Order: sequence, then C-alpha cells, then structure tokens
Amino acid sequence: MCTYQELFRTPEFTPLFLASSAQTAAQTISGLALGTLVFGQTGSPLLSSLAMFGPALAQVIGATTLLSGADRLPPRAAMTGLTLLFGLGTAVQAVPGLPVWALFLVLLCLGVLGSLSGGVRYGLLNEILAREGYLLGRSLFNMSVGIIQICGFAVGGILVSTLSPRATLLLGAAVYLLAAMVSRFGLTRRPPRAVGRPSIADTWRNNARLWSAPPRRYVYLALWVPNGLIVGVESLYIPYNPQYAGLLFAVGALGMLAGDTIAGRFLPPRLRERLVVPLCLLLAAPYLVFAINPAIPIAVVAVLLATLGYSASLLLQDRLMALTPDELSGHALGLHTSGILALQGLGAALAGALAEATSPATGMAAIAALSLAVTLAVIPGLRPHRTGSGKGPLPAAAEDGA
Repeated sequence: MCTYQELFRTPEFTPLFLASSAQTAAQTISGLALGTLVFGQTGSPLLSSLAMFGPALAQVIGATTLLSGADRLPPRAAMTGLTLLFGLGTAVQAVPGLPVWALFLVLLCLGVLGSLSGGVRYGLLNEILAREGYLLGRSLFNMSVGIIQICGFAVGGILVSTLSPRATLLLGAAVYLLAAMVSRFGLTRRPPRAVGRPSIADTWRNNARLWSAPPRRYVYLALWVPNGLIVGVESLYIPYNPQYAGLLFAVGALGMLAGDTIAGRFLPPRLRERLVVPLCLLLAAPYLVFAINPAIPIAVVAVLLATLGYSASLLLQDRLMALTPDELSGHALGLHTSGILALQGLGAALAGALAEATSPATGMAAIAALSLAVTLAVIPGLRPHRTGSGKGPLPAAAEDGA
C-alpha cells in the first residue's frame, strides 16, 4: 500500500477519516469560540489561553485512568459515544449565564475523555490498515489536521464575529453530531482488541508495561519531549513579531504538511530508520538563529526548514507500532497522543516564562537548544531494534525492561 488512492479503497478507512476530520473541525471552531467567550467574560489572556489549550493538559488525567478502554471497548461504539459526549459538552458550554468555573469544569471532563478518544481512533486505524499502510495513513490524518485547523480558525473567526461565541459553540456541537453519525453508520461493528473490562488498575498496568521496555521508552521520549519544546518555541511567535506571527504560523503549517507528505508517501523503508534522528535534530536546529533576532525573511526560512522535522513523529509512531503487541496498539497510541499534548502545554508554559525573564527571541533559541540536547541524549536508545514480525510481543527481556 503506497498511494492515497489505495488508502481510500481500503474498507472503513474513508468513514474513519471523515469522522476524524469532522471532529477536528468541531474542536477547532468550538475552541476558538470558547476562548473568545472566556476572554469576553473575564478579560484574562491566561484564562482565554487555558480555555483553548487547557484540554491538552487534562489529557494527562485520562492517560492515567481511562486508557485501558482504548483496546477493551468496541471501536465503533466507543467512537460514536465519545463524539456524542463531546457534542453534548460543547452545547452545555453555550448555555447563557453559565459561570466561568462551570465552563472549565466541562472543559476538564472533555479533556479527560479526549485521551481515550485518540487511543480508540488511532488504534482502529492501525487495525484497518495493513502494517505497511499505517505510516501513509497516519501521514494523511496529520495533513488533514493541519489543513482543517488552518481553515477552521479562519472560519471560526468569521463565525464568532458574525454570529456570537455561543452560536459558534452550538455549531461546533452540530459538527460533533455529524462526526458521530459518520462513525455509527460508516464503520462496521468490531470486537475489542483485548479482553477484560476497562479499569484504572489496567490503565496503570499497561502504562507500566509499555514504559518498561527500553526501546519503547526511548521512542516515547523522542516523540514527546523535543516536539513539546518546539511547540513552546512556536507559542512565542506573537510576542516575537505580532505583525508577522500569522505568516510564521502559516509557513510552519506548510512545512509540517510537506514533511508529512514526503515521509509518508515518498520515503523508501530503508531510509526511514536512518532519518529519524536527523529529522528530530532538524526540528530544533533552525530555531537557534533566533538568538540573533533575525529579520522576518530569515525567520520564515528557519521556520519552514524546522517544521519539516515534524515528520520524525510519523517515523517514530511507525516504530512504536512495530514494538507494540496488537492488543495494546490503541493504548500505546493513546499514551503517545496524551503525552505529546501534555508536553506541548508544558513547553508553551516554559517558553513563556523564559521569554518573560529574557526576551521572546532569547526564549525561542534557548528552548530550541534544550530540544536539541534532549534529542542528543536519547539517540543511543533510538538505534534500530529487531522486532521479528513487528506485530507480536517483544522478547521477554524487553517486556521486563531488562
């Protein structure tokens, strides 16, 4: 499987792709509307920012309590039910007169559920596609997220201005409902990938099992930390240059889309292992130029080159699936998604604090240097490991973390 046409000819891929895209669109426009609503009520930039990006940090709670359900729930029922809950929560946030604390309480609950949703979705993707098709399929999902977020923020801004934040939230709830219908009527009924009832104990046990194997542990570190720190760098675009911040974000999205396309569609398998580390280094190295406070043309080139490095995440996810038994695939991908979102939130907080103490340009360069240092530290653990077929359990020594 090496073309996008072959992906869409795969049974169930198209409805899964459409449901995921609709959910991303709903998240984007409702997040913008909620941030605007909270800022209008409080006048606080911090609370407005948390309203938009706070669910990423809340996913840590879900990753430690709910993730065992990613493989122990029927995928179609789980996707449909979770999307309906997202729609209901979004509609509740649109209720007039709802106090700010109640808005954040609903937001916290939706963030916790988000960790389970990601595990179910990408675990099902891994189940639908053949082993050699996962990388291409995930690259297409990543590209759709980037495009939908760019368009969604633009459309959401228009909707908030022409309608109101609450009306836009209701529209977001309707899009969630559409995504749930696509899941329910487009996907077929499948049994859970693992037996047993979801529980907090199983979540902790599976997290420990996934983390105990050194090859997987290094893959998780390489997926979470460098990426999260670079998102912190990107969070300083506005204070660095408010006039051209939009251009930097757009160029970054273009670089990410190009990198995902190249890695998912054109890289031959023999090069993927070799390019993981160079791409992780590329993700951070160009940002070092911000130490000299570069002019916008140089900054644009640096951002474009750096964001090509996001494609390392695709290659690392492919390696993660090769190191993970089938019955833990959804849990492993959910842990990846929750961890990376949490680290992105922490990266933004760290970058913001450093910029407050120094300057935006200095903060960007310093965080990029830290990302490089982390990548260099995990390189020894990213050397290729043989996994046999890639779909079975690791050898006992690896599973025990020996």
